[in-house]
Amino acid sequence: MTTFPGFDRARRTGMVLLLALAVALPAHAATVGQPAPAFTLSDQDGATVALESFAGKVVVLEWTNPDCPFVKRHYRTKTMTTLAERFGKEGVVWLAVSSTATLDPARLRTWRSEEGITYPILDDRAGTVGHAYGAKTTPHLFVIDPKGVLVYAGGIDDDPAGESGDKATNYVALALEDVTAGKPVRTPETKPYGCSVKYAN
Repeated sequence: MTTFPGFDRARRTGMVLLLALAVALPAHAATVGQPAPAFTLSDQDGATVALESFAGKVVVLEWTNPDCPFVKRHYRTKTMTTLAERFGKEGVVWLAVSSTATLDPARLRTWRSEEGITYPILDDRAGTVGHAYGAKTTPHLFVIDPKGVLVYAGGIDDDPAGESGDKATNYVALALEDVTAGKPVRTPETKPYGCSVKYAN
């Protein structure tokens, strides 16, 4: 077998770099049944919001984009705001997250005011938190229990076309009913639908 000077050294160096890269990159995104990834982001007004500050509470994370037709439909029918108000009375914290690279806080602030949204919209233009959770669509919903464990990930409901009306199964409502009652979430994972998250990379 023919060998070349420096070949073995280059091969060893390449293997070391690959191993280092493998260690640096997360093996996978957030997993239902495991602790939810911690994060700190700024909201539409520049206030700092840290997930850890809601320890002991149920937290909903809603990936959103005001320019997405699916999001527009759900805000027109007040799907999210009604749920947030209903379960907010039971101490549930609702946080919207925008990982859309082109949306700045000013745009989010205007949209929040137009829709009468009372919960914060967090600025994740870098996409760090979106990638950590594996957020794929807007909307994409995640529910975290009082122990900080991710107990639901998926779509808001089973009605992507918006044709079922009151007959649609709202998976997030069911998950919140279960977790606030101290029960296991009956449907912990579903397939999200909507517009793809417009990450910077």
